[in-house]
Amino acid sequence: MLFWHVPAPNEAMLISGSKRQVQDTQFRIVTGHGSFVLPVKQKARMLSLALREAEIAEDCVTQQGIRLTVRAVTVFKVGDDAVSIANAARRFLAEQDRMEELVGRIFAGHLRSIIGGLTVEQIIRERDRVAQEVKAGSHSEMEKLGIVVDALQIQEIEDATGYINNLAAPHAAAVASQARIAAARADQEAAEREQQAEALKAEYERDTSIKRAGFEAQTQQVRARASQAGPLAQAKASQEVIEEQTALAERQAMLAAQRLEAEVRRPADAEAYRRRTLAQAQADANTARALSLRDGNQELLAANRVVEVLPELVDSAAKGLADSNLTVLNGTDGVNEVAAGLVGQGMTILNSLQGRTGSTRAPAEQDQDPTQKMNGKAPARVNRAA
Repeated sequence: MLFWHVPAPNEAMLISGSKRQVQDTQFRIVTGHGSFVLPVKQKARMLSLALREAEIAEDCVTQQGIRLTVRAVTVFKVGDDAVSIANAARRFLAEQDRMEELVGRIFAGHLRSIIGGLTVEQIIRERDRVAQEVKAGSHSEMEKLGIVVDALQIQEIEDATGYINNLAAPHAAAVASQARIAAARADQEAAEREQQAEALKAEYERDTSIKRAGFEAQTQQVRARASQAGPLAQAKASQEVIEEQTALAERQAMLAAQRLEAEVRRPADAEAYRRRTLAQAQADANTARALSLRDGNQELLAANRVVEVLPELVDSAAKGLADSNLTVLNGTDGVNEVAAGLVGQGMTILNSLQGRTGSTRAPAEQDQDPTQKMNGKAPARVNRAA
C-alpha cells in the first residue's frame, strides 16, 4: 500500500512527526513489522542494523619508547534495543556511510592508550589482552553511540626500528640451527635408507646370482650324469665283476691255505716231531752206551756208531755220485763196483775199530774183501771228473 511501510529484517524504521510515542524519544521506532505513515504529517527513515567492519592502522609508542604500527580490525553494529537504535539514529542517521570511519577513530585512540602502557614483548605475547582492554576502554563510548562491538582483533604489528626482528633473532638462529640439524639428520637418514636399499638390492642380486648359479650347476650335473649313465653302468658292472673275482680269489687262497695246512704243514710238523723223538731216543741210547762203556770201551762205541751210520754214509755217497759227472768204463758192473768199493772202505774202517777193541772174527771173514763178498767181482775202474 502507498502509506504502509515495512522495514527490512536488518533495519529499524524511524517515524517522526507522530504524537504517539512509546519510547521516550521524538520519533517512533519500528522493527520487524510494518506501519502506516501519513503523508506530509509523518516522515519515515531507515537505520541499518547490519554488521559493519572498521579497519584500524595506528602508529603507537610502547612503554619502552619503541614506535610500532598496529593494524587491527573491529566488527560492530547498531544495538537491537530501542535505546541503542535511538542513540545511533541521533548520531549516525544522516551519516551512516561514515559510521566505520568514526568508530575506527574511536578505537584507534583507545588502542594508542592501551599500547602505551605495555612493552613490545607483552604486546606480541598478549594480543588478546590488548584487544580486550581496547574493547573494555571503549565500552562506555560505544554504548553512548548505540554501538555493540562483536569482535576486535590485532592483525599485525610492524616495527620500523627492527626491534622485533632483533628480539626474534636468537630464537630465529636457534630455530634455523635446529632446522639445519633436522635437515642434516633427515639427509643422513635418507642417505642411510638409500644405502640400506642399495645393500638390500645388492644382496638380492647376489642371492639371485647364487641361486641361478646353483640351478645351472644342478642342470649341468644332471646332464653330466645323464651323459655318463652308460659308462657309469659299465664301470659299475666291471667293478662288480672285479669284486666277484676278488672274492673268488680270496676263497681260492683260503682253500689253498687249508690244503697247504693239511698236505704240507701238518705232515712236516709230524715229521719234525718224529725226528725230534728219534733224536731224543738216540741221544738217550748214546748216553746209556757212554755210561756202560766209560771204562775203556770208547772204541767199541765208536765202532757201533760207524755201523749205525754206515747205511747213511753209503746213501750220501751214492747221492754225491748221482750229482757228479762220472765216466764209468764197464757199464752197470762198474757202478756196482763203485758202490761195493764204498761199502768195503766202510767195512775196513769197522774192522780196524774192532781189532783195536779186541773183538774176534773168523779168519776167512777178516781176510775176505768186503767188496768181493758183496758182488764177487773185481773192483771197477772209475774216472771221476769234477
